This record gives sequence, structure tokens and C-alpha cells, in this order.
Amino acid sequence: MEKATKGWISGFIGVAIFAGSLPATRLAVAGFNPTFLTCARAIIAALLGLLLLLALKQPRPKPADLPSLALSALGCVVGFPLLTALALQHITAAHSIVFVGILPLCTAVFAVLRGGERPRPLFWLFSILGAAFVAGYAATGSGSASLRGDLLMLAAVVVCGMGYAEGARLSRALGGWQVISWSLVLSLPVMLLLALLTWPVSFQHVSESAWIGLAYVSLFSMLIGFVFWYHGLAQGGIAAVGQLQLLQPFMGFGLAALILHEQVNWAMLLVTLGAVACVAGAKKYAR
Repeated sequence: MEKATKGWISGFIGVAIFAGSLPATRLAVAGFNPTFLTCARAIIAALLGLLLLLALKQPRPKPADLPSLALSALGCVVGFPLLTALALQHITAAHSIVFVGILPLCTAVFAVLRGGERPRPLFWLFSILGAAFVAGYAATGSGSASLRGDLLMLAAVVVCGMGYAEGARLSRALGGWQVISWSLVLSLPVMLLLALLTWPVSFQHVSESAWIGLAYVSLFSMLIGFVFWYHGLAQGGIAAVGQLQLLQPFMGFGLAALILHEQVNWAMLLVTLGAVACVAGAKKYAR
């Protein structure tokens, strides 16, 4: 029970950090090409992760771990950052955030497929109900709508769910921060090459807010958040702690309102209460 509680606390900290990712990406994509932004954030985080691995003398992952690290990198280092950056060229941060409500269900599905977890039937009921709350809110219209942006966000949450589940599964053996660090290091050669190919002609047009957005997604979204998140998933259960992501859209809305001056309404607050209830129900029936 103590282990599970620590997992939920760690997972909550991770979710709170991730909540700022889409607003920060929205700021950054205004000044950077989406592909270059994805590469830059991964390179910065990879170099910091490599320093941590070397300083703390962490052993190299086993050859058998490399496929899981590759899937983690594909989903969390490349897929989600790139797809969301592309999506945010067509939709607002507020509109994109609601798609994160589907992420717990995606994570749970991949936890079953790859993590060997078997939640009880009522867990799925609460998971689907929680996703329905968020999807229903999205259907009411939040920000601008774009089919291309919506499809990109849908693809982003699917690959992210895969990366979360795969990384958390491997965290049980390697440790949370080690998994994201090795995933970043594994992707570093490709990211460096793509960064050189998409290097901007000049950085003079990049605003201060875009640089701040890049700093946040590089340090917090790409590395520090994963330290807490993977630890929480490994300790408390992938499918169970993954339901905390239902709270992430509404944390993100608060940040979007504060940073991007987007409107916060009563419907958002009511749906937040529904999401919290679903998180509590999913936690109860996760094992």
C-alpha cells in the first residue's frame, strides 16, 4: 500500500509538470519549426540525461532492453512532441489539451498489451467514462477546430500511450529516470542529424516567450517530468496511475488561461470534478 501511495504521489507530480507541455509548445512553435523544435528539446534533454548517467555511473542497458527503449523513444521523445507541435500550427492550445483526456485509456490498453496488467472490468468502465467526460467537453467546442490538427493530436496520444506503457514496464528493472535518459541518448544521433537539416537561417525572429517555451519542454517536459512519471507508473501500476492523466487537461487549461489568456468556464470545472471521480474509481478497481 505504501509503495502504491508513493507511486500515485510521484505520478501526480509528473502529471502536473506535463500539464505545462502543450501551452509551452504553443509558445515555442510560434518561433521554431516543429521538426527543429522536436529535435532541439530532445538534444538538450539527452545531453543532460547523458551527464546524469555518466555522473552516477549507471550500467548500460542490456541488448534485450533496446527494443523497449526504442519504443519509449519513438512514443515520448519523437512521436508525441513532433505530432503535437505540428497540431498546434492548426489548433489552439486549449483545443489540443482536451485530447490528453484520452491518454489514460491509451496507456491502459498498452499496459494490457505490453505490461501484462489485468485490471478489473469496473476499471475499464471508469476509464471509458473519464475519457467520455473529456471527449464530451471537447465536442462542445473549445478553441478553434481543425480536422488535420485533431487527427495529429489523436495520433500523438496513441503513440504517447505506447511510450508511457513501454517505458514504465522497463522502469521496473532499470529505474524511471534511467529509462527516459537512455531513451533520449538512443535517439540523440537521429535528432542531431535532423536538427542540422532543419537548422533555422536566423534566430533573430525568435521571441523571448518562444525561448522560454523551448526551455520548459526541454528540461521539464522531456526529462524531469518523466523522472517522476515513470517512477509513479512503475510503483503504483501503469494502468492505475495512468488515470491521473485525466486531470492533466484541466491543469493545462489553468496554465493556458494564465499564460495564453484563454477563457476558463464553469463547464470546465464541472467536467474536472467528473474526471476526479473517475480517477478515484479507476484507482479502486485497478488491481
